[in-house]
Amino acid sequence: AHSSRDISSDLIHHYFFMLQVLCRYQHIWNIDLRFRPAFLGGIMQATGNKPPAMLPKRAEYMLKDIKRMAKYYQVPVQISEDDFQRVLGTRTLGAMRFITAIDMTQPQYLEPLSREFWIRFWSQHEDISQPENILAVAGQAGLSSEVTHKLLEMISSPAVKNRLKETTDEAIKYGAFGMPAVVAHFNGEPHLFFGSDRLELLGSVIGE
Repeated sequence: AHSSRDISSDLIHHYFFMLQVLCRYQHIWNIDLRFRPAFLGGIMQATGNKPPAMLPKRAEYMLKDIKRMAKYYQVPVQISEDDFQRVLGTRTLGAMRFITAIDMTQPQYLEPLSREFWIRFWSQHEDISQPENILAVAGQAGLSSEVTHKLLEMISSPAVKNRLKETTDEAIKYGAFGMPAVVAHFNGEPHLFFGSDRLELLGSVIGE
C-alpha cells in the first residue's frame, strides 16, 4: 500500500463499471483501493442534483449507453426503461447502512458484498431494501447467518447512521455531487473524478 496513491471510492449500486475496473486495476496500477460507503440521496439533496433519468432524452441516451458500457466492460447489466422508475422508487438506505455496518466491523467483506448487492439490484432486479434479500446477499458474500443478523440489528443504531452521514459529508467536502465519485490521493493532493468514463484521466493523473 502506498499512502501517496490512496484512492477512496464512494460506492452505491447505480454504477458498477467504475467498481469493476478499479478492482481489476488495483494491482496493475499499484493503488491502495479503499471503499467508502456513502448515501447518494444525501449527496443529491445537499448539492441540488437530480437523477439524470428524470430528463426523458437523457434517460433514452443512458439506456443505450449503459448497454454499450456493459458490453465493453463485460459486466452483466440487464436494463430497460422500466428499470429507471424501479430505481427511483427503491429505497436503498437500509442496504447502505448494512454496507456501512460491514465497513465498521468486517471491511474485508466490503468488496464482495457491494458486488453482490449490485448484481442482485441491476441484473436480477431484486428489491435490496427487503431484509430477506439482504440476508441472501450477505450469505452469497460469505457472511454467516449469525453475523448477518447482528449486522441487521446494527443498521438502526446511531453509530451506523452517524458513520454513513460522516462518509457522505466527506464525499460532499471533496466536491462529489453524484455517484460514482472517486477521490485519488496522489502526491499529497486529492483529485475528484465523477463517472465511470474518467478512468483514463484517473490513470493519467497517477502516472499510469
